Amino acid sequence: MNTMATSRHGTILVVDDEEIMREILETLLTREGYDVRLASSGVEGLEMARALPFDAAIVDIMMPGLDGIATLDELKRIDEDLAVIIITAYASVESAISAMKAGAFDYITKPFKNDEVVVVVRNAMERRRLVNENRNLRQNIQERYHKFANIIGRSPRMRQVFDLIIQAAPSRSTILIQGESGTGKELVARAIHANSSRSDRSFVTVNSGNLPPDLLESTLFGHVKGAFTGAVYPKKGMFDLADKGSIFFDEIGNVPLETQAKLLRVIQERDFMRLGGMETIKVDVRIIAATNVDLRQMMEEGRFREDLFYRLHVISIQLPPLRDRKDDIPLLVHHFLEKYGEENRKRDLEVAPEALDLLTEYDWPGNVRELENVIERAVVLTSGPRIGIELIPDHVRKAPNFQMPQFVVPPEGISFKEVITDFEKKLIESTLEAAGGVQKRAAELLHIKPTTLNEMIKRYEIRPRRKRAPNGNGAEPAAVPGVPAAHPAEAAPAHAGPIAPIFEEK
Repeated sequence: MNTMATSRHGTILVVDDEEIMREILETLLTREGYDVRLASSGVEGLEMARALPFDAAIVDIMMPGLDGIATLDELKRIDEDLAVIIITAYASVESAISAMKAGAFDYITKPFKNDEVVVVVRNAMERRRLVNENRNLRQNIQERYHKFANIIGRSPRMRQVFDLIIQAAPSRSTILIQGESGTGKELVARAIHANSSRSDRSFVTVNSGNLPPDLLESTLFGHVKGAFTGAVYPKKGMFDLADKGSIFFDEIGNVPLETQAKLLRVIQERDFMRLGGMETIKVDVRIIAATNVDLRQMMEEGRFREDLFYRLHVISIQLPPLRDRKDDIPLLVHHFLEKYGEENRKRDLEVAPEALDLLTEYDWPGNVRELENVIERAVVLTSGPRIGIELIPDHVRKAPNFQMPQFVVPPEGISFKEVITDFEKKLIESTLEAAGGVQKRAAELLHIKPTTLNEMIKRYEIRPRRKRAPNGNGAEPAAVPGVPAAHPAEAAPAHAGPIAPIFEEK
């Protein structure tokens, strides 16, 4: 094996059941300087892919046993960035199109010209190089500068967030960060600032809280002497401090309508007037806003200006809740262990596997912030190096898991099909109610495809159910797998039917 060629050009996996095809591709690609590994079946190819890293794979679509599409699917599970090239007979171009939809990088039709193969492989390698560069850039950004190091995550959803930060940071565009409380919106805002050309200037945070409009405007824009009772001296505002830098509006939905109009002017005209003043002051500020509410709904209700909404919505970053990226929980736990272990002079701490299981199963309504608090508490309270389940708070430990209802079979017997059908229907109704009627979210909760759920809804003729009325009448949704009740104290009474109605809409 030519090591230099491998390091320069990369490694290619060829999966083909025809020996002559394997030999042709091996000769051609080795001549181009690639390190080539051969597999005569999909199963053998997957074994190699699990054992060795590859830069690209060439897979024949027609193979006995595991065919090309199934092999492609599994290869993408092993390495989602792997560039997979499909070989197809001219007559089966439709299959090649299916392969492209399934995530293939490109396809080659038999009989192929050598030059064609070389070009497609070069393109695949270039794509791989760019993906690696992008990943390294993401990793470097994560590892440099403390303002970014606190954003932890390798899940696909977080990788999308990192990509957006990298793309959006250099521009001057206004950015809207959307996400539930505790998901790390301010960290993302700081990361955008730290990776922009403004990083050496101020990053100013405005808590858009419940200040009266006058006081909020004075805080933002400053005021002139005599602007209001007690304004004895003129004062500069946060926009002055943020000039040439970035200003971050936490919970922009709380800003009163009158102040929203003035914010719109700053975004559009890049100038503002002090409270009580007539002079126009020019400013160069990059605005980053965050919200945990649906601004579009506020806009439709007349509580948020439509023109400001669209000005803020130039680039939108959606931060996933922790329950949607549970793969990142072990990483976050490790990060917080190190952080609070250092602060409390307790190094080399570890979380027991059974405690980590509890942390992973819990749905974290307070998101990363809640997880951080739980780990900090455990670090402070632990007397040894190992954090066990006894240091996990009760509300996390006792999160209600899904329980199968208990059935009593009558002496005359029971229709298996009817029971299963009835259970499926009630489960779907309950999950839909828990998901606020959003089928996509309900499908996620049930771990099935949205199309499958839609078919079941049609088959069972499921209609949206009424919410429980204040007097206690009306339908109440049932427990859903993996999702705890919003208020466990309000669980079903002992006389409830076979499926305990313990879920409340979040």
